[in-house]
Amino acid sequence: MEKIDIKIDNLKDGLVIELLQEHHQEMFAYSPAESIHALDISSLNEPSLTIWSARVGGSLAGCGGLKELNAGQAEIKSMRTAKAFLQKGVGSQVLQVILAEAAKRGYKQVSLETGTHEAFLPVQMLYKRFGFRECGPFGVYTLDPYSTFMTLDIEQATIEHK
Repeated sequence: MEKIDIKIDNLKDGLVIELLQEHHQEMFAYSPAESIHALDISSLNEPSLTIWSARVGGSLAGCGGLKELNAGQAEIKSMRTAKAFLQKGVGSQVLQVILAEAAKRGYKQVSLETGTHEAFLPVQMLYKRFGFRECGPFGVYTLDPYSTFMTLDIEQATIEHK
């Protein structure tokens, strides 16, 4: 596979938006509407959110976001790999970029919410490989049988991944 080029995306070409709309629609197969926490398109331009796109030879391979919750904590949002690029390391590389940026911004902790259905097991394993551990709800979340919450201490992660 060609080199994966990961950059902050301005969303102007619409490809990331399309991929995230596909992601949002797919979530209905695994969770009831009230348990779907994927960002809606109107949230993508919030100043607290940065979205990266991963491209291979000009094709969108995936994306991921980092949302500031407070001065010490951020949340990973909208991690998605395009179907044609699954199992090719795209998610891992996007996550590396996001975690490096979280460390640079001085966050102490990065957390996330993902689903509990078996379809989410590959992404849960990815996060665990990076040192994320399960935790309780954070931010605006509440306990939900369709949600798995995970967190990572950034200071420890940067020591482990040097």
